Amino acid sequence: MAKDKKKRKEIKQKLLHKYRLVILNESTFEEKISFKLSRLNVFVTGTLFIIALIGITTLIIAFTPLREYIPGYSSTRLKRQATELTYKTDSLVTVLNYTNRYLDNVRLVLRGDIENNEMNRDSLFEKYKLDPSTVDLTPIREDLLLREEVELEDKYNLFERNIENVGTLLFAPLTGNVSQDFDPNNKHYAVDVVAPKDTPVKSIADGTVLFSEWTAETGYVIIVKHQDDLTSVYKHNGSLSKAQGDLVRAGEVIASIGNTGELTTGPHLHFELWKKGKPVNPLNYIDFN
Repeated sequence: MAKDKKKRKEIKQKLLHKYRLVILNESTFEEKISFKLSRLNVFVTGTLFIIALIGITTLIIAFTPLREYIPGYSSTRLKRQATELTYKTDSLVTVLNYTNRYLDNVRLVLRGDIENNEMNRDSLFEKYKLDPSTVDLTPIREDLLLREEVELEDKYNLFERNIENVGTLLFAPLTGNVSQDFDPNNKHYAVDVVAPKDTPVKSIADGTVLFSEWTAETGYVIIVKHQDDLTSVYKHNGSLSKAQGDLVRAGEVIASIGNTGELTTGPHLHFELWKKGKPVNPLNYIDFN
């Protein structure tokens, strides 16, 4: 026991023993600064400094943007941005796939690679169509009564008229001489109209531009979608005035006559008219003279 007490006393004395830290001028040995220190003071002061340093570092990491520069540390904001970018990327990929599929179909139409009996703009969804033979089309009793009532009301209607044979009024894209007629047997689903170079080409009706690009075979091409499932195609243009997605009015200039593309022999307009996904003779709708 005496030895233990003696040891503790020696340790206590060592911890409390005073030392003086003196800073001298090397040249004159003049005393500049001096401190009274003990081992216990140095230990306590060092411990408090380390704790304060750890606390300040923790606060900086937790509440300042500097934490983003620490390897392996990611903030909530960065995770949220990464998630949003992932969703946007998936959406863009889906839209890009649909756009590429649509452009492939447009290229097939422009090249005339689709057979006449297979031309259908909804061919991509053919597998989802129902077989009419499997559908029961027999009208129910309520339907028959409704039909009889409507027929009775319209039987003596003075304002009734037959609108099935009324043609669609379309503007001529330009005035000129037709050099080649509509000939589906030779896959020429258009009429070629000869006109001077740089003659304005106009839209035949109100619509939206579906395609406005350059192709190697047909030069500058613009396709406009109109109402009533009607689509007009203008090829071999010298220049285009509208871009994809633009809205155009009937009679508005959308291009100019040119001689672009491999399949042309002079300035003219190769004009196609499609109705419900099938080519029709433009001369049945438009007078080019």
